Amino acid sequence: MGIDTAVLPTALLSNHTGFNDFFVHDLSSDFTPITNQWKKQGFSFDAIYTGYLGTESHVDHVKEFVKDFKRDDTLLIVDPAMADEGKMYSGISPSFASSMHKLIKGSDVILPNLTEASFLLGEDLFHKEYTEEDVISILKDLSNLGATKIVLKGISFSRDQKSLKGIKGKIGNVTYDSTRERITWHFHKKINQSFCGAGDVFASSLTGALLRGTSLEEAISISGDFVLESIKKTMEEEDYSTLYIDFEKALPWLMKRIGLLS
Repeated sequence: MGIDTAVLPTALLSNHTGFNDFFVHDLSSDFTPITNQWKKQGFSFDAIYTGYLGTESHVDHVKEFVKDFKRDDTLLIVDPAMADEGKMYSGISPSFASSMHKLIKGSDVILPNLTEASFLLGEDLFHKEYTEEDVISILKDLSNLGATKIVLKGISFSRDQKSLKGIKGKIGNVTYDSTRERITWHFHKKINQSFCGAGDVFASSLTGALLRGTSLEEAISISGDFVLESIKKTMEEEDYSTLYIDFEKALPWLMKRIGLLS
């Protein structure tokens, strides 16, 4: 997407947490040496984007990183990647959500799915049918945690809603901009399989779109469609697995969508 990045690893995993078992090597002791070098080199960032953080100490390290490197014009984008399908990821404690509150406070954009929103708010939102009004209430409650803009991922309804028509059988994402009291929905075809990494692909492409000057409303459209296109490419493979998403094959589509390819 034309964005230069610097990666600060929090842990090394033998394989991702979607497998039945995995080995994890904590890299917390490397945080300070790496960031000290970045300070010496004068690194600065237009955005800080956080993803999977396996422990509460990682959250504290990242919070300190934000304190050291965030400028007034630096976007802080937090994907509280900790749960899905109604439960926490393997190895993450129930108290982790409370720790995540520290990182969410003062952030510009957060990107929880419905399960993560449930843990952040201390409510079971996943195992019950919800309405358009319920989702709007969830968005505002999440905003009260201290984030300026909310992107709630993986929303689907069993029937049309008051202001949402033709959405049965679709899945989508919704944004709430607390500065303008503005809510935007984006729906697309629902694939009745869950692919590991889809949320990461969504959050990463959304971050890239925002850094290219795209509005949040357009960014969720780009990212949602990119995830769908990536899943389609994955399912074209004869022996595909839901343990991965082959987003690389959809990158030409993304480059065309954002105007980097004709």
